[in-house]
Amino acid sequence: MNYIVLDLEWNQSNTGEEPEVKEIPFEIIDIGAIKLNSDRSMIDEFNQLIKPTVYLHMHKITSKLIHLHMRDLQKGRPFKEVMNEFLEWCGDDYIFCTWGPLDLYEMQRNIRYYQMNSLSDVPLRFLDIQKLFSIAYEDSKSRRSLEYAIDFLKIEKDIPFHRAFSDAYYTAKILQKLQEEVLVNYSIDTFVLPGTREEEVHVLFHNYMKYISREFADKQQALEDREVISTKCYLCHRNLRKKIRWFTPNGKHYYSVAVCPVHGFMKSKIRLRKSENDGVYVVKTSKFISEEECLKIQQKRDEAKEHRRLKKKSGKTKN
Repeated sequence: MNYIVLDLEWNQSNTGEEPEVKEIPFEIIDIGAIKLNSDRSMIDEFNQLIKPTVYLHMHKITSKLIHLHMRDLQKGRPFKEVMNEFLEWCGDDYIFCTWGPLDLYEMQRNIRYYQMNSLSDVPLRFLDIQKLFSIAYEDSKSRRSLEYAIDFLKIEKDIPFHRAFSDAYYTAKILQKLQEEVLVNYSIDTFVLPGTREEEVHVLFHNYMKYISREFADKQQALEDREVISTKCYLCHRNLRKKIRWFTPNGKHYYSVAVCPVHGFMKSKIRLRKSENDGVYVVKTSKFISEEECLKIQQKRDEAKEHRRLKKKSGKTKN
C-alpha cells in the first residue's frame, strides 16, 4: 500500500465582489502531493495549479498567505482534467494522508460540484498526520501548526511553507518520523455518510470506541434512535446501566456515564453534526474512565441543571 500525502490551497468568496456559492464555498486552486511506498520512502510527486471558474477574484488573505495571484492561476488547467490525472497518479492501493481533516473533505466537495464520480460510497479512512503527531509526541488532544511540528522534529526547512506542494512535502517528512504503531489511529472522513444502519461505522481503537451514524432528518430523530443513545460495553458487549443519564451542557454535545460490572465506568459523548444535505448525523465516542472523572461529569451535569433552572426562573420573572 502507498501513502498519498495531499495538500490543497483554495480560494473563496470576496465579500462585496462575488457571492459565495453554497455548493462550493472553497474552490481548489492548487494541488500538491507526495507518494510514499509501504516503507514510507518518497517515490513520486504531483504539483498542479487549477484555473478557477467559480471565484474569479483572489481573496486577499489567500493571496497574502500563499503568494498566488489570479494571473498565476490563469496558467492552470481545469479542475476535472487535473483531478482525473491526480487520481490516476494515485494508483489503486493507497491511503490519503493530510495535515488536519479539511483537505480531503473539500476535495470531495469540489469533485461533487464538477459532477465527477465520488471517491467512495462510504466514509473514507485516512491518516490525519496533525492528529498522529499529537498522539506520538504530545497529549493526543492539541493540534499544532505544520511549521511547529517541523521545528519540533528538527526537520530541515529547505523550501518555503504555504504552497500545496511544499506543505505536502513537509507533511510527508513528518509521516516518515512516526512510529508504525501510531499509524493504526486512522481518521474517518464524513463527507459521504453511511447510507443504512448496517453501514454505520463502529471502530475500536486502542482505548476508545467510535461510532458514526447514518444521516437523520433532524436532531430529534437522531436522539430517538436506539443505536445513538445506547450504552453497551464495547469490550464485553453487555447492555449497561446508566449512572448518569444523557444530558447536554450546551445543546450540541451530550454526555452519559454507564457502569460495566467487569470494566467499570464508561463515558459516552455524542456530537451532533450538520450533513451536506442539511440533515444531521452523530459521532459518538465511548471510553472507560476513573471514578474521579465520573464525579467531574456528574458535576458538569449538576451545573447544566442549575443553569437551566436559573434561565427558566429568569424567564418567568420577566413575564
